[in-house]
Amino acid sequence: MRLVILCQKKLKVCFIMFIVMSISTSAEIYYEEAEEILSKGDLVQACEKYYKAAEEAIKLLVIENNLKEIINEAEEHGWDSKTLNDAVTELSYKLGDNIIDMWASAVTLFTARKFMDKDLIENYKKDIKTLIEEAKQRFSIKVLK
Repeated sequence: MRLVILCQKKLKVCFIMFIVMSISTSAEIYYEEAEEILSKGDLVQACEKYYKAAEEAIKLLVIENNLKEIINEAEEHGWDSKTLNDAVTELSYKLGDNIIDMWASAVTLFTARKFMDKDLIENYKKDIKTLIEEAKQRFSIKVLK
């Protein structure tokens, strides 16, 4: 969203307009890349991108929920597997256990990427999309407040 202020000096009136812009998160961009790669038939690469999309959504949710311990852990050790799994656990306390299932789908896509067929990928990627939508929705609410 961009704020534009137009002032008319003679009338001493200012008009405030909000121009709504579409903001894409890094998670959405990775997801779109995965979709394109999947459509070209590169299943392994698509799985890796879906996982990265989920990872970015988790990071966004950590920041949005101000999980200071996880943020400190990430600053100290980076976003390694332990930090991401700790993040998912902490997020589940705030957002519900379904986040664990969505993350499990991402981990499955990544760890079994060499053995996945397109139908399995199509099934697991639904959870990734839901996770991204959850993160985006929470982000949008914060931006609008």
